Amino acid sequence: MTDVVVVESPAKAKTINKYLGRDFTVLASFGHVRDLPPKDGSVRPAEDFAMDWEADERGERQVGAIAKALKGARRLFLATDPDREGEAISWHVKDMLARRGALKGVEVNRITFNEITKRAIQTALAAPRDLDTPLIEAYLARRALDYLVGFNLSPVLWRKLPGSKSAGRVQSVALRLICEREAEIEAFRAREYWTVEARFATPQGAPFTARLTHHEGKKLEQFDLPDEASAMRAKAAVEAGRFSVVSVEKKRTRRNPPPPFTTSTLQMEASRKLGMGAQQAMRTAQQLYEGVDIGGDTVGLITYMRTDGVQMAREAIFAIRDHVKDAFGADYVPGVPREYTSKAKNAQEAHEAIRPTDVTRTPESVARFLDDRQRKLYELVWKRAVASQMQSAELDQTTVEIADESGRTRLRATGSVIAFDGFLRLYREDEDDRAADARAGIATPGAAEEEDERTLPPMRDRDPLKTGAVQASQHFTQPPPRYSEATLVKKLEELGIGRPSTYASILQVLQDREYVRLDKRRFVPEDRGRLVTAFLVAFFTKYVDTGFTAGLEEKLDDISGGRLDWRQVMRDFWEDFSRALGATADLKISDVIDALDEELGPHFFPARGDGTDPRVCPSCSNGRLGLRLGRTGAFIGCSNYPECRYTRPLAVPGADGENASGSFEGQRELGVDPATGQRVTLRRGPYGLYVQLGEETEDAKGKKVKPRRASLTRDMNPETLDLEAALALLSLPRVVGRDPETGEEITAGIGRFGPYVRLGNTYQSLEPGDEVLALGMNRAMELLAKARAKVRLLGTHPKDGVPVEIRKGRFGPYAMHGKTIANLPRGMEMEAATLEEVVKLLAEKGKELPPRGAKGKAKVAPRKAAAGAAPNGEPPARKAAPAKKAAAKPPAAKKPAARKAPPKAAAKATAARKAR
Repeated sequence: MTDVVVVESPAKAKTINKYLGRDFTVLASFGHVRDLPPKDGSVRPAEDFAMDWEADERGERQVGAIAKALKGARRLFLATDPDREGEAISWHVKDMLARRGALKGVEVNRITFNEITKRAIQTALAAPRDLDTPLIEAYLARRALDYLVGFNLSPVLWRKLPGSKSAGRVQSVALRLICEREAEIEAFRAREYWTVEARFATPQGAPFTARLTHHEGKKLEQFDLPDEASAMRAKAAVEAGRFSVVSVEKKRTRRNPPPPFTTSTLQMEASRKLGMGAQQAMRTAQQLYEGVDIGGDTVGLITYMRTDGVQMAREAIFAIRDHVKDAFGADYVPGVPREYTSKAKNAQEAHEAIRPTDVTRTPESVARFLDDRQRKLYELVWKRAVASQMQSAELDQTTVEIADESGRTRLRATGSVIAFDGFLRLYREDEDDRAADARAGIATPGAAEEEDERTLPPMRDRDPLKTGAVQASQHFTQPPPRYSEATLVKKLEELGIGRPSTYASILQVLQDREYVRLDKRRFVPEDRGRLVTAFLVAFFTKYVDTGFTAGLEEKLDDISGGRLDWRQVMRDFWEDFSRALGATADLKISDVIDALDEELGPHFFPARGDGTDPRVCPSCSNGRLGLRLGRTGAFIGCSNYPECRYTRPLAVPGADGENASGSFEGQRELGVDPATGQRVTLRRGPYGLYVQLGEETEDAKGKKVKPRRASLTRDMNPETLDLEAALALLSLPRVVGRDPETGEEITAGIGRFGPYVRLGNTYQSLEPGDEVLALGMNRAMELLAKARAKVRLLGTHPKDGVPVEIRKGRFGPYAMHGKTIANLPRGMEMEAATLEEVVKLLAEKGKELPPRGAKGKAKVAPRKAAAGAAPNGEPPARKAAPAKKAAAKPPAAKKPAARKAPPKAAAKATAARKAR
């Protein structure tokens, strides 16, 4: 008799099963086993927010496997992730098992652990608990809120704003932040200012630089030297003066280490330092958490990665302190352990920060077992956690005041020297990090901070100085930077909007809906996104307000803490929200157009340098351009319609083949292929962007030969695509490695349905965040494992030795032998079917797959066949007329009906083709 443990992922199940041994059966739920059906009425406010839950085929199968394993079992341990979602998954699994009657005589326990190590698992099993009802209620409230907003607000968008796709409770607020930042950038007007710097030398000849701070006895503010003329006067005053040191001030400062990572700070640093997107960082962290093969043992390298807590377990802190002492010396260990508390709004402090499970597994010692992404992310987590328990860095800061003889012209030089490096020895920001910051749109040290990091030569009061070159520099104020993934996550966290586990999916949804795009790792709103935001701000202001959304998050936290009733929170929300929805019932399209035209006019019709009206119609010259809505979306049109039919897309055409939204148009040469000498170009076709090698040619027979082409993937930016990346695309498919079991090549390429990985006849599409040009073996094997779960190899056919498989299709499982397929009859389970049964089924009901392009239909006879012609075009055989009716007039010849495949057979063939 074994106990049953349920976790979320198969990788985690495999690892834990090794720890627990034969006395336990560990199964995976594969995430959520059921959800609200995507249809109206799944949440019913009139019935006090009753919900309908529906399990898909995978969920039913997994719960069925758990129910089967529970036969004869004594205990069930629900060990899903230690957060709201994990608690909800356990609740769903328990409820579905109870409905099946599988829990009779079974003791149900909930256990959680923050790391996948043998010690942590055993400790959790020793301290089981009941399901946390307040956490489950907080999940129910969040799920109901998201459903009601999405399923009620999105239809309003579709009716009143054609071309829009969806709205969401948190996604729409994040979109508003991006759009408002873009509006700030467009409204920004640069302002000129100047600074003056001078080179000096000490009596010993040591050079340094100082900046002008006082001119003509007045302290200079940022814009006090607004033009070149004033800057030149200040420069001349410095050049004419005789300067000496007025004062030298020294002070020692301490710089404390940052706390260990939370989910959001990990996403920020992974974006800034490693160039990883939020989805990619979380996927890689999941792999490190669930376990990797280290010398034959599967080991979880980091703790749970969805957390907003910055504290660490006491034993982990002391283990890190011991490691620091051994590796760096006692001077690098602070007198007492460092304790951290989160400053993030609504932080629950429920879990530990992200840290290595064993500090002695240094990045260097495990690097050979990890792929490149895993290695870089683990090193980042390890260094941050260790540095958080190291001694502070100490810096000696020096400020030197310099003045001329009159004291009316003064300059200042600042610098610092690291007196003790402390944590900076392990974790610091170098110049490469600053460059990454600049690319990501993250604030980096400016001129003043850079001056602070200079080293100044020794000086004393009243030392005379020798004046060298004096330089006046022109500057312009800069607009606020666009949000990067890192800075947007930081902003959402500061506002208390969303949860750490939701940020990655929110950012991905905005891109999938084509509301925003990433350009040089910064979010740029598409015109569709700006229209949706303007509509929601105009007619649903409250529900895209950051304060209101943050307030809802606080209420959800109060529900999870048992301080609020979740149904009452839902009643209060729905009363106001339904009233707002009702107010749009009589909303006219003209009202929407007027509101959007006023809000987005400055964007679509920017002021012209010559002062002319940007809204004058270029076709009729007396019409006014404005926003119009059609069945397919918004566009710019003339007010004199239908007399004037001038229209243009929303994006304002710009120079160099780009439009205002930055999307590539036309053709751009990337370079020359060194192997063939042919031009490589980036082009746009009817199905999107692609790269092309050479041009179309003709062979010796005059037949056209198409050049080699390759499509860009969705995550590729055409603006930054270079020759190297284009040639890599053209060389696809590429070999990733070989299957360790069969030795077959594993390849990655781009097909009709996007990027994929392939092993023999097994294909699997790449997921968001996977890069076809950089896919490694570990990730390829993980994706292929998902594909293999959809295929069961029964063996080889006794007649020809060709494999016989059962595959999972959109309309159910089917058998396949070569190009012959047959749907499994009802009652025949995919896992239970035998080779003999399937061979017999294929012989009796097998249908040959139609050729590609036939669309699953059987061939039909030509439409204009001659009367009486056989389907193959041969004349029909003559039949002797019956003797008794020899004189009878023969009936008129009829065209034979086109031969069609039976509807069921055609449907099966179509289903099988799609399943492939």
